[in-house]
Amino acid sequence: MVLKKKKKEIQVDAFSLDCQQLEKLQGFSKAEEQNLASLLLHCAQLSNGIQQIQCIKQIMPLVKAMDQNSACDPMLKACLEILGETYFSLDVKNPLKKVLASSLNGLPEWFMTLAVQSFVCCLREELKTTDVYLYRKVLDNLASCMEDFNLGMMNISNTLSSVLTCSALSNNGNRIVQTRLMHDLLMAIKVAMMLVQKLQENIQGSLWKNHESFVWQSMCNLLKSSSDFLMDETLLQTVQTTSGLAFILFTKAMYEPAEELPSLVSDLLCGSRKLAGMPAWFVNNCGALCTEQLSDSVLLFLCHGALAMLDWKSGSMGENGEKLLLDIASVLLSLSSELKESSMATSLSRILAIWTNSALAALIPDSPNLKVKLNGNSEVVGKLLEYVYTHWEHPLDAVRHQSKLIFRNLLQIHRTIIAASDEKSDPFFARLTRRLLSLEWHVKGKYASLACLVECLGTENILQLDRSIPVQILNVMNDQSLAPYASDLLETMFTNHKVQFTSGSQKSTWIDQWHDVWVSPLLQILCEGNHDQTTYIIDYYLPKLLRCSPDSLSYMIRILQASADANLGSWSTRGALGALMACLRTARAHGHLELSNIMSRGLVSTESIKQGLVHQHNQVCIDALGLLCETHRSTEIVSVEEMQLILFFITYNLNSQSPSVRQQICSLLRKLFCRIRESSQVLYKWEQNKTKQELFEDSPKRNPLGILQKYQDFLSSLCDRLFEALFPGSSHPTRFSALSILGSVAEIFSVQKGQEQVFRLDQEINSARVRTLIQCFASTFEEVKVLAFELLMKLRDVVFSLQDSESLDLLFQAAMDLSTSTKPYDCVTASYLLNFLAYHEDLQHICLGKWIKHNPQMNEDTSVGTVEKNILAVIKLLLVNVEEEIFQAKKSLLQAAASFPMYGRVHCINGALQQLPLNNLMFVTEWKQIVARLILMSYELSAVVSPVVQSSSPEGLIPMDIDSETADRLHMILKEIQPQDTNDYFMQAKMLKEHCKIQSEKLAEHKPMENICTEMRGKESQICDVTAQMVLVCCWRSMKEVSLLLGTLCKLLPTQASSEPSHGLITVEQVKNIGDYFKHHLMQSRHRGAFELAYAGFVQLTETLSRCNSESLRKMPEQWLRCVLEEIKSCDPSSTLCATRRSAGIPFYIQALLASEPKKGKMDLLKMTIKELMSLASPSSEPPSAIPQVHALNILRALFRDTRLGENIMPYVADGIQAAILGFTSPIWAVRNSSTLLFSALITRIFGVKRGKDENSKKNRMTGAEFFSRFPSLYPFLLKQLEVVANTLNSEDEELKIHPSLFLLLLILGKLYPSPMDGTYSALSMAPFVPFIIRCGHSPVYRSREMSGRALVPFVMINEVPHTVLSLLKGLPDSTSLCIRQNNIHGTLLQVSHLLQSYLDSKQLGNSDFEQGLSDIVTCIGSKLWLAKRPNPCLVTRAAFLDVLVMLSTHLGNSQKQGMQFVEFWEEMNRVISECELMTGIPYLTAVPGLVQYLQSITKLVISVLSVTSAADIQSSSSPTAMKIAKPPLSIVHLLHSEFHEVRLLALEAVLLWLKKVNAKQIAKEGGVLCLLVDLEGVLLSMTLKEKNLECFYKVLEILYNMDLRNVLPKIECSIKMNPNEFLTWSLDIMDNSNSTEVRSMALKFASKFVVHLLENHQQISEEVLKKWVQQLIYFCGDEQETEMLLAAAEVFRSITSLLLISEKLVLGLSDTLAMWKCVILLLQNEDLVVRDAAAEVLQVAQAEKKSSKGAGFMFRVMNAPLALDLAFGTLCEQLQQWGQTCAGIPVLLEWLLGDSDPRGGLEPSAPEEDECLFDKGEVNFWAEKLTSARLLGKHLLLLAQATHLALPDGGELDRLCRRAQDQAQLTARLLTALPPSPEFLKTAEFTKLAIQNEQISLCLKILNLLQSVGKGKDGNLKE
Repeated sequence: MVLKKKKKEIQVDAFSLDCQQLEKLQGFSKAEEQNLASLLLHCAQLSNGIQQIQCIKQIMPLVKAMDQNSACDPMLKACLEILGETYFSLDVKNPLKKVLASSLNGLPEWFMTLAVQSFVCCLREELKTTDVYLYRKVLDNLASCMEDFNLGMMNISNTLSSVLTCSALSNNGNRIVQTRLMHDLLMAIKVAMMLVQKLQENIQGSLWKNHESFVWQSMCNLLKSSSDFLMDETLLQTVQTTSGLAFILFTKAMYEPAEELPSLVSDLLCGSRKLAGMPAWFVNNCGALCTEQLSDSVLLFLCHGALAMLDWKSGSMGENGEKLLLDIASVLLSLSSELKESSMATSLSRILAIWTNSALAALIPDSPNLKVKLNGNSEVVGKLLEYVYTHWEHPLDAVRHQSKLIFRNLLQIHRTIIAASDEKSDPFFARLTRRLLSLEWHVKGKYASLACLVECLGTENILQLDRSIPVQILNVMNDQSLAPYASDLLETMFTNHKVQFTSGSQKSTWIDQWHDVWVSPLLQILCEGNHDQTTYIIDYYLPKLLRCSPDSLSYMIRILQASADANLGSWSTRGALGALMACLRTARAHGHLELSNIMSRGLVSTESIKQGLVHQHNQVCIDALGLLCETHRSTEIVSVEEMQLILFFITYNLNSQSPSVRQQICSLLRKLFCRIRESSQVLYKWEQNKTKQELFEDSPKRNPLGILQKYQDFLSSLCDRLFEALFPGSSHPTRFSALSILGSVAEIFSVQKGQEQVFRLDQEINSARVRTLIQCFASTFEEVKVLAFELLMKLRDVVFSLQDSESLDLLFQAAMDLSTSTKPYDCVTASYLLNFLAYHEDLQHICLGKWIKHNPQMNEDTSVGTVEKNILAVIKLLLVNVEEEIFQAKKSLLQAAASFPMYGRVHCINGALQQLPLNNLMFVTEWKQIVARLILMSYELSAVVSPVVQSSSPEGLIPMDIDSETADRLHMILKEIQPQDTNDYFMQAKMLKEHCKIQSEKLAEHKPMENICTEMRGKESQICDVTAQMVLVCCWRSMKEVSLLLGTLCKLLPTQASSEPSHGLITVEQVKNIGDYFKHHLMQSRHRGAFELAYAGFVQLTETLSRCNSESLRKMPEQWLRCVLEEIKSCDPSSTLCATRRSAGIPFYIQALLASEPKKGKMDLLKMTIKELMSLASPSSEPPSAIPQVHALNILRALFRDTRLGENIMPYVADGIQAAILGFTSPIWAVRNSSTLLFSALITRIFGVKRGKDENSKKNRMTGAEFFSRFPSLYPFLLKQLEVVANTLNSEDEELKIHPSLFLLLLILGKLYPSPMDGTYSALSMAPFVPFIIRCGHSPVYRSREMSGRALVPFVMINEVPHTVLSLLKGLPDSTSLCIRQNNIHGTLLQVSHLLQSYLDSKQLGNSDFEQGLSDIVTCIGSKLWLAKRPNPCLVTRAAFLDVLVMLSTHLGNSQKQGMQFVEFWEEMNRVISECELMTGIPYLTAVPGLVQYLQSITKLVISVLSVTSAADIQSSSSPTAMKIAKPPLSIVHLLHSEFHEVRLLALEAVLLWLKKVNAKQIAKEGGVLCLLVDLEGVLLSMTLKEKNLECFYKVLEILYNMDLRNVLPKIECSIKMNPNEFLTWSLDIMDNSNSTEVRSMALKFASKFVVHLLENHQQISEEVLKKWVQQLIYFCGDEQETEMLLAAAEVFRSITSLLLISEKLVLGLSDTLAMWKCVILLLQNEDLVVRDAAAEVLQVAQAEKKSSKGAGFMFRVMNAPLALDLAFGTLCEQLQQWGQTCAGIPVLLEWLLGDSDPRGGLEPSAPEEDECLFDKGEVNFWAEKLTSARLLGKHLLLLAQATHLALPDGGELDRLCRRAQDQAQLTARLLTALPPSPEFLKTAEFTKLAIQNEQISLCLKILNLLQSVGKGKDGNLKE
């Protein structure tokens, strides 16, 4: 059922007639019968427009009833005149106008002449208008006459001369450049065009062409106007565009002969200016167009006009038309490199798309010339394709979309041209397809272009080139930015493929083939893909696939169901179960299946859904929940099973740490609640119509009340669980989820008029629940406070009725105390409490009475604005307080910071103001006074605290040391910055003990009013310890709150500037002062927190000003901007502007001023500012001071980073880059520093935010062609700079010269990459850069050489790489050369390496040219091998050469067929290895530069060669060459014995990799690297004792851990002379002796594997060793341990679960086993999700074991931590019974429940310095909930206590526990009563701790009582 929206009521303004018209009608109307006059009179007297419409519709039947003779009737004439006047007086948007026009269209012919005469008179009157502001109405009337109104058209024909004159005149009159008149002008041009188009067919040719006629004269005027507007750059772009259209239209109407018109337009566009051939009238009217140089924008709009207004169909304009078409293309393409402003770039792309449409239309069979010029291989199409390639990733959506249209049309053009031949074999299509497929998949343009190609060629043809395309595209979908493009392409492909199959011959079998291509890869990725990839595939791809082929769903379910049991997934993969949930959810949400249907058919079971709801993988849980909540029909009934499953889900999923998961849960449950509400409405209706319903047999319809009752029960129990979740100590995620869901329930089931609600939350509320909700305000997370506040507001009637006055009073008292706390988050709590209390009607009587003297005038009318009255009183109270505190702070800021920081009060005032209905205030005069006082208070507070935030070093103003020298210096600073502070703080000790007391007493004596501050604080303020942090926090937070308060107050300024000053609460003068305050503060603050928040307030002010009607206010931002730019320029020595800290607040100030400028205008302020700043930022020859330049660079950086300026800032990016690069050459450090920051911001602006860590990722890069087409001015600049840099490096002398810009230039060039689409038509060729970049590789700076290697890659086309690499290699010296420069060699080798890498990574593999190129490179490298050997003395260059060899060796080894081609290469490699230092010993010291690098490179080469030569085919080959290379000179053992740890580490990493491959069965057992691993155990064992390097030692342990211990154990005795017990002890000792977390973790895993192996094989382990192992395991599970150690422990527990934790008999003692279980439970409550998931696997193993041994029913095989925790306690209790250890076990579990700590722990008065820790937020673990685990343990202990045949602990033990619990209960109660009133707010941590202990103790006592009663019952039975 789809719910209908309520129709919006249409408002129609009624028309009225003047007295004269009414008299006229009264004269003609007859009382006895209805005639036209009486009908009109009646109509005019109606006040409702809708009724008038009905009346007008009755006119035509009356008129048609009149006979022809009535045409002379004066009554009819008068009526028609009145109808005409009415028509022209109505507003254009009034529906009456259209109704009148359509009625008059039906006028009989015989009355037509009369009607035309009447209307002509009215129109003539209209056209006499001379008021510019009334022109719009005239234009609207003309336009409506031409829109489907026959009478109107005839009317215009008769007044043509006046109309045309009016059009021309109105055009000339509107030159005032204001927005409204601009739009009027636009309308005028459109009306003129409409006129000409309509009238061309209605008027004889003679009138048009006769130069004497009035029509011709008017047309000339129109032509002149349109050409003037076209040339006028000050007009809006839309006006110029439309003028371009009008100009061509008018010229076309007037020009003769018509066939010469294209030539005329061509001449104008090409600027040939042949005036001789042009008619005189044309030159007279459009002289400027003919003679002046046309601007780019004029050319663009002319092209648009020509394309839109000329007739291109079927080549109707002949050869001239074809020439014009090509001329337009060349003009547009030349403009594409000039027009960079976003609006122009968008227009250009749109016009190019229009051009392709025109070209497509112009193609006819007999235009061979055009076909040659427009086929795919032509120059025009080539350039257009290049335009597409450089714009398909443009930041503007519109440009990207138009690029796609252009590409599609170009393909259509080529298709049309080659109509006869086959597209598949066409070389253009083949080349294009090949190039597109060779593009990287991160190029967004590739997707749309391939989709267009698929439409042309068909999917099958594309798949024939590469069958893996669908999988490749699916693999791209782990990137959200690419997923929508990828899914659109896939949809195009599979839809087209389906059409191809169904239209082909194999109709029956096609579905299987289609599934293989499109569905099977999808299912595989859904099961095994990573989180992001599967999420985006489900969101974007799956719905499209199901929409195309709904039948595929059953195939998916069948495949996934078959493997769901085997592949359940894990925390990282969905598995088949997760994939099944996702498919079902998507299908149900899109209406492809009914859940009840598939469950009844057994396609999916309730157990599967249940398993999905508690899956470790978050998204599987969400999909399973979505399956239950999302349906296609909003009224589908929710079944009992669904409700039970939802309750099950809620139990285990509220505490999710992931914000996105929490939001999805809340959103899905919201959908479910909506469904319950909608379906319940349907059920109520069914219940009402029960009598009719008995005809139906449908079960729900028979018992609607039963279902409604189930709904009620479900919602009630859901709310119970949610309120239970808000227990003391519940985590932030739990509270957030519970409150969000409760909020949804309250909102969705709110009582609405005329609707019965199935459930009402307010009926579930009691005083305990209200208290729980209010306690949520004490949460340190603000979002919890917000949710609690919103929920209380929704339920406020019932909430306040449940609150007594005493509790309200306590809450108010607590709020006032918190508002002046030194903990920053306390004032937020205070604010929410006050806002909540402000809604209580009796607040003033209950609470405020004590605080404020009775104010009679406020209480006169109790019904008026309760909230407003309360807020006014609260703000007054806070204001009085804060004014008093400021008075005291002036005397001692230090005391204020320690005792009453003022920001809390101001924060509460700000919060209270947010609750006010600002547009609808009652007590305006009161508010005016308050606002004035607030502003004054803000200034005063700012004056007190600003010296700290404006000091040059605000962060360290009051250090902790007090030695006399420091104290003297600081005293001086303090005097300098704060002369008001009289406290002699630094001369005395740090504690202001009695001093504070005396000060407060003195202040109390002469306070102007009753001083609340001191009274509230009482004795606690006797000791206050001030730290620098406290002073700074007090000051910057005060500044923050003042700024936000002033920003809020500015919003009170009325937008209409009224003459009456009483209208606004704030005056213009006050606003100006606030503006000056912000300027002063932003210019002078040094503390980032202070000026960032001042900026937030200032933005509110500028936005308010930009909306004002008053011109003077609107101009203020511009004046401020000009002032500040002047101040920056002047660089006056007395200026207080901050030149350090990135110019502090100045960029923020300018950003705020520019952000207020309307984005749709010309952005003149932005242009002016950028121009000024660029001139300051560019280095001048002799700068008077560098400070303006520094400011300019810093401000530019801020502007380029500001996302709100969006595309408007892009045209200035190139200038910014130039300023940054030139600034880098400055001799002044500050300028260089700011230039670096600006450069960094620009790189981000151009290439996007870097998401990953991969430096070489192509995501944040651009093709060279695209970069230089977007920033053409950078081409010559970068080239010139690069040349200068290269020349500096190339000087022959050996002196070290480094150009400062080298790094930046290489960085920016390295961000570009080559594209197969880069064509030959671009003027910006990349070739000139290449020689300079190669020369930069000779830099003496290592990093620069590296960067030049990277920067060279984009400038060399992939097919040019072999040639470039060969020329670089040939440039390397021979061993006999005299002059060998190692820097040059190194730079060249790095460039070769990067080029070769790009070549091997490219998609050219397997291509014959590629093979040849590679072969040439290998041959050439052979001739320079001396560089890798000893004759080359430089180890750095040897290493670089070896790296190239490693790259080739690895590539050739991987491509098997090439492996044996290059026999000589492998022989050479063996020779290089045999001559290297690893073989012969190393004669160097370690200090030799490059030695380590060289050793690592040669080791990599050895490992690469070993991997290749160990291949089975080489080892088994009998050919002599294979045998020669099968035995490399170095073995892996040789490497492991090397004295250099870098060599050993690489060798160990290789061994580990080979071992993992063997273990994963990736390598055939008989051959390959297995032979390399033979007999390594002994070597590795001996290494364990000798290895000193930590990394190597870790790797050795990891390898041993991955080896089969059956092979390792026999070697222990002979290799290291230890027995297994000794070796085990040794490995346990590592954990004590090592400092490395990684080593300790690996040692634990290895030792544990060893223990398990020994125990499983029944080998003896000494008691002591086992004990030590258990202790280590317990130690590893401590809360403070690092994640790696915790994960290691979890992995160990998983491996020992079946052996030790759930064995049939106890293997270790009970205490050790229980200690290990306790560790598992601790890990399940760890804050880190990965640790919890790892620990949950212990229970997964336990459950699987239980299922296999007992064959029990349904078991959870994969689970999240909350369920695992529940199962852990259950399993443990079961095990105690199985082991027969309940007697000893139950007391231990009760001890766990009681908790070991004393309730007093942590509740003693803390030391002062602890008390003042400002940002302490209580316990560290934000996930664990003590009460959750206590409740679960209690639940299972209660079940255990009720079990039959239970062996109980003896009575004495139970009594001891009972006494202990009772003692703790009494102590807890005592401690709770000792807390202050409202302890949940004032002592939150202590209160929470005691509340938790209280519940734990009562639960424990409950179980003990049960056990004692069970015990007594058993004793009684025995006695009997």
